[in-house]
Amino acid sequence: MSFLLPKLTSKKEVDQAIKSVAEKVLVLRFGRDEDPVCLQLDDILAKTSHDLSKMATIYLVDVNKVPVYTQYFDISYIPSTVFFFNGQHMKVDYGSPDHTKFVGSFKTKQDFIDLIEVIYRGAMRGKLIVQSPIDQRNIPKYDLLYQGI
Repeated sequence: MSFLLPKLTSKKEVDQAIKSVAEKVLVLRFGRDEDPVCLQLDDILAKTSHDLSKMATIYLVDVNKVPVYTQYFDISYIPSTVFFFNGQHMKVDYGSPDHTKFVGSFKTKQDFIDLIEVIYRGAMRGKLIVQSPIDQRNIPKYDLLYQGI
């Protein structure tokens, strides 16, 4: 399903998207087109992109083509989804140590839709971090690689 969503293939394109998407949540999915979990997430993103078109713009970013951002956001697990609003990085408290990105795929389309709505409403009120509406059982668990260093 990744062919249904626009791709950003360079740092310049990612920079331009972050700067130019206004009054909407910018969703950047970092991953690889051939990865099975990325394909599962892409399916959810593609199916919801039309429903969320007034609130969000969704792009796919290949981690191998934009290593600067892969390193900047410390993307060690794929897929990882990062959110922006008016050029500002939006953080979400998922109940995990990392608030900068969502790691893994969403279990349902409704989980993704609910998250975008919460980020959008919070951003419109000037918040930079919002509380995740997703049930804790639906959030993938992982260990941070830099933990204990």
